[in-house]
Amino acid sequence: MHLRILDKYIFREVLLTFLFGICAFSAVFIGSGTLFKIAKYITDYGASLQAVVKIFIFGLPSVIMWTFPMSMLLASLLTFGRLSSSSEITAMKSCGISFGRIAAPAIIMGLIVSLCAIAFNEYVVPWANTAYRNVLYYEIQGNNGMKSQEHIILKDIEKGQIQRLVYARLYDADTQTLQGITLQDFDADGQVRHVENAEYAEWSGNEWTMHNGMLYDIASEEGKSEHTMRFSTQVLPIRANPKQIVREQKDPEELTMKELKAQIAIMKTQYANTNKLEAEYYQRITVPMASLIFALIGVPLGLQPTRNSSSAGFAMSVIIIFFYYALMTMGNALARGGILTPMLAVWLPNIVGLIAGFFLIRRASR
Repeated sequence: MHLRILDKYIFREVLLTFLFGICAFSAVFIGSGTLFKIAKYITDYGASLQAVVKIFIFGLPSVIMWTFPMSMLLASLLTFGRLSSSSEITAMKSCGISFGRIAAPAIIMGLIVSLCAIAFNEYVVPWANTAYRNVLYYEIQGNNGMKSQEHIILKDIEKGQIQRLVYARLYDADTQTLQGITLQDFDADGQVRHVENAEYAEWSGNEWTMHNGMLYDIASEEGKSEHTMRFSTQVLPIRANPKQIVREQKDPEELTMKELKAQIAIMKTQYANTNKLEAEYYQRITVPMASLIFALIGVPLGLQPTRNSSSAGFAMSVIIIFFYYALMTMGNALARGGILTPMLAVWLPNIVGLIAGFFLIRRASR
């Protein structure tokens, strides 16, 4: 019964400090970034109060997402630093409670925060980012959606089954053309049965016309082409106009992991570079999992004799966070540059943090 009371006590202390950290770090991010953007939107575009409130609310989830690992580290350092400085850790050990048992509530909470952050990053953040972009483009900037974009993907889906897929390497807003087009038609079994490639397609006001392309009818056996024909012009069977096409496209930050995985697969079939999307995909896991990593690091560091004040714990958390995010930035650069595989490059900060955490815990357990 004594251990259960102790677990609740440590868990409550860590939780309260964690919530304080979310508020503190969120305030820093909002004050140093969001408010400056809002001020710019007001002065440059004359944004209305309603639009400003929407921007502020829809921008919160992405800010809070980044504060989870920071707050977990701060909570671990401050809580165990205070317990150590007030000799409560010494009293627990004198009662025969091991370091692992003392640290367990904080580490378990780090795991819970990581799992909740993954779900938050999957179901809340992409939706909020899409809403943020729509308010910015269509309510504040008055944008008509006519802008150039790379990697245009359009899908016709009926009853959960994909019927047609169109990929364009580029949409050129100046000429209203789609460049490097591939169209695939699927049968009831989800197999590709018809393919059309074209150099470009231009918008004539009511339809898209492809130029300089090839038609392929795919045989059901072994996926071989049974009929091929060249064409100079061909109507592209999509109903969306340029404005609708651009508006349907999403930035990587607006996609869920399932959507990212699907888009990566589509782009790989077109031999497009997917390093950026793959880095974003793996980062949806690595950043939330940093909460667990920081708990493993923060608990043993909080027990150090020099960690005897809140200011020292806060300073230590800032230093660790700086090195972690510097390593994360470097990993992203290595992934997008193709120097390392995206999975290894993006996981690099967590691997280093995990090794450091186990080393510190092992040393503190002695």
